[in-house]
Amino acid sequence: MSRAAFKGYPQALMLTGLSQQAREAKSWPFEQARALLARILRLRLSDAERDLAAALIEQGKLDELVRTLPALSDPVVFQCGYGASGLPHMGTFGEAARPTMVRTAFRALTEDAIPTTLIVFSDDMDGLRKIPDNVPNRAMLEEDRDKPVTSVRDPFGEHESFGAHNNARLRAFLDGFGFAYTFMSSTETYKSGRLDEVLLRILERFEAVQAIMLPTLGEERRATYSPFLPISPKSGRVLQAPTLERHLDRGTIVFPDEDGTLTEVPVTGGHVKLQWRPDWAARWTALKVDFEMSGKDLVDSVRISSRIEKVLGGEPPETPHFELFMDENNQKISKSKGNGLTMEEWLRYGTPESLAYYMFQSPKSAKRLYFDVIPKATDEYLSHLESFNRTRDDGANRAPIDNPAWQVHSGAPPQKGSPVSFSLLLNLVSAADASTKEILWGFLEHYLPGATPESEPLLDKLAGYALNYYEDFVKPSKRFRVPDAKERAAMEELVRRLKALPAGADAETIQNEVFEVGKGAGFEPLRSWFGALYEVLLGQPTGPRFGSFAAIFGIGRTIDLIERALEGRLVAAVA
Repeated sequence: MSRAAFKGYPQALMLTGLSQQAREAKSWPFEQARALLARILRLRLSDAERDLAAALIEQGKLDELVRTLPALSDPVVFQCGYGASGLPHMGTFGEAARPTMVRTAFRALTEDAIPTTLIVFSDDMDGLRKIPDNVPNRAMLEEDRDKPVTSVRDPFGEHESFGAHNNARLRAFLDGFGFAYTFMSSTETYKSGRLDEVLLRILERFEAVQAIMLPTLGEERRATYSPFLPISPKSGRVLQAPTLERHLDRGTIVFPDEDGTLTEVPVTGGHVKLQWRPDWAARWTALKVDFEMSGKDLVDSVRISSRIEKVLGGEPPETPHFELFMDENNQKISKSKGNGLTMEEWLRYGTPESLAYYMFQSPKSAKRLYFDVIPKATDEYLSHLESFNRTRDDGANRAPIDNPAWQVHSGAPPQKGSPVSFSLLLNLVSAADASTKEILWGFLEHYLPGATPESEPLLDKLAGYALNYYEDFVKPSKRFRVPDAKERAAMEELVRRLKALPAGADAETIQNEVFEVGKGAGFEPLRSWFGALYEVLLGQPTGPRFGSFAAIFGIGRTIDLIERALEGRLVAAVA
């Protein structure tokens, strides 16, 4: 399955004429984009220039912004981070997807007049503190413990270092999803001198940084804490060593090496790295970051790093937070615990678009990240895509940009979705006991004359996901039951009515018959009638619109399914 189906930043972004809509859009990426634009105008322009910019934006003369106000020609910088001691995962996708959504909204808001860039920053200069459980040659990694990840030998034997291996995996991961980004390595950034000016400023304002950091630490940690983590010239390890002397004239610090020898190194050129909160602030300052999202668990870290950046003379970026994902037991997802859902698992059962949609939904609300959310997310995405295209085709020529499908596809949703929902496919697999796509397409071709896997590529992919999901989750948990007397009588009446229908009856006609039978039998509420059908016929508590299911499955097969259930053969088959 190609992950490139999710295009995080296509060139076909529909921008023309969107500025007014973007100013009024209510979805969270546009709220963030408007706040970000206000920040850019506040920091880069004088009062008079801000008034001019506001007038140009209001008049829709966005192409004049940079030409008239050259201070806006520098890119607006979005950033997200990656911990290079592990492989890309579900959180990595969210780290890139959410700022991409805000970036897309910002481009629409400004009609691309102000340039933007997304930096994906790999913290690959961090010391390898913990040996991952899912890699080979762990003994070799143990020998390299505490060295920068880019100095640790690659346990897979494919790259010059473990950091390079993980960075390559990261870039392949992001490229596979179509993200547009600028990759930056912490090791290269430190060694290239790009952080030198800020590092010297931290050396100069050492006490002010300490005044912010020390109150956040325990008593023992405070005694030896330094924002600088020197890299031992002897062992190459990243050391948690106190700074004993500072020499501003030489730009150096003195620290005790592992063997106790007092050692002097420059703070520039990659001889030291910063503790992570000062590192975050230094990066924001040096790279002029304007926007970075982070999890709710980092609220305090953002606050502390923001204070440090102000000490360094910078202005903290826009830093909205998102809630963390929870597992099926409402516990926080943890890589070390291995709970929750992995990226590979989602992509076995659902489309990349459904995952992007799930990331889009209410980022400030905690959500479960477990297998049972995939069908619902998939069908909600399909419903939004259908709604988007229906609105796009109504002649108004106004893209419904608050529709999640617009964000999932960065302004360029496909003009065709799937004519069959994922939940309906799941129940078709269940009722037909299908084991291959070919079996499913036998039903689909009857329901959709002329349809083929080539003409309905999304439907074909969904069929594969449905087979996987059914086999792994639905089939093991199916629990058929026999109908009670009231249900049996209603189902016998439904069989009589279905037999009276013409062979080509559509889903709506079938649904009306099912509805009338339940109503006539006195089911209250009526959903209890549909629940009985699902439990007796499909062995599960919920299902799709029954008329649509019967239309695809076929009226004759649906009658046979009901009769087998009434005879007790479905219960007996799994007994």
